[in-house]
Amino acid sequence: MVASFSPAHDLTVATSAAPLIAADVGGTHVRVGLIRTGQGPSPTFDVLAYRRYRCADHAGLGPILADFRAHAPGARECVIATAGYALADGTVISANLPWPLSANRIRDDLGFQAVHLVNDFEAVAHAAAHIDGSQVLQLAGPAEAPRGPTLIVGPGTGLGAAVWIPVGDRSVVLATEAGQASLAASTELEMAVLQQMLRNRSHVSIEHGALSGPGLLNLYTALCAVRGAAPVHATPDAVSAAACDGSDPLAVETLQLFCGILGSTIGDMALLYGVQGGIYLAGGILPKLGQFLIGSSFVERFLNKGPMTKALQRIPVKLVEHGQLGVIGAASWYLQHRST
Repeated sequence: MVASFSPAHDLTVATSAAPLIAADVGGTHVRVGLIRTGQGPSPTFDVLAYRRYRCADHAGLGPILADFRAHAPGARECVIATAGYALADGTVISANLPWPLSANRIRDDLGFQAVHLVNDFEAVAHAAAHIDGSQVLQLAGPAEAPRGPTLIVGPGTGLGAAVWIPVGDRSVVLATEAGQASLAASTELEMAVLQQMLRNRSHVSIEHGALSGPGLLNLYTALCAVRGAAPVHATPDAVSAAACDGSDPLAVETLQLFCGILGSTIGDMALLYGVQGGIYLAGGILPKLGQFLIGSSFVERFLNKGPMTKALQRIPVKLVEHGQLGVIGAASWYLQHRST
């Protein structure tokens, strides 16, 4: 099992409120934290313990949470941030999870008083208020922006996107399935690559065609076909590694395409959602690609929106490097919804 248990405090210390188990469930990894929340005008989140699990090593989320709970007792409730769409019966529709997920079954099997479900990027959006300057890499725009709708987006096993919207002293979050929208091409090469992908399917989504781990591999395979070359890399990590070290020109060109499409897509999202407060790039892929992203056409493509360029120049774009963001976001979502 690939996991690292890192308690930050003595878990036997008594607290006035029971801690909460918060899980960030992705297609590749599950991150679980034992969180103590503090109420007040500015809620606080104390991570008592944290552990990361690889999905492929486990038969389901239930065994993962049972293992974590054995090391971190005392939690009576659990909040799960997960990719996909939660149904009223407690199950989740997702193309990216490796096994079925049922909140009701987890509650009954593990004896929780309640299990709550939230979209993974909705949770990350709730964590936006808890990100400080040391946890980000500035990519574009001013350092600060007025309080307003904020976009959180990032490629991992899929593409997640959510919009944080301030409403008075509170906030609401718009969860989206933006990754399922159709991939758009802006250059002749992108058009050729998209046409190659459309040979096998009638719809190529943004996440499947480019902006995810599997999308990056699909982008590489399609580019190889366009260039008349045989693919030599079989995983997204192999493509990105060969691109970052410059050892494979086709991998470099693939990652350049990825960054350009990412910039163009995020610029579109900013205009579609009326973003003013900033854009945070998260997800499992981008933190490894920071320097490549800076040297790519990402910013140029983000700003390339005709007369709207001046509006986009006013929006800070930052790469988030906080590894526990989804867990803290899930706890933040829970705290806000408990108070209402």
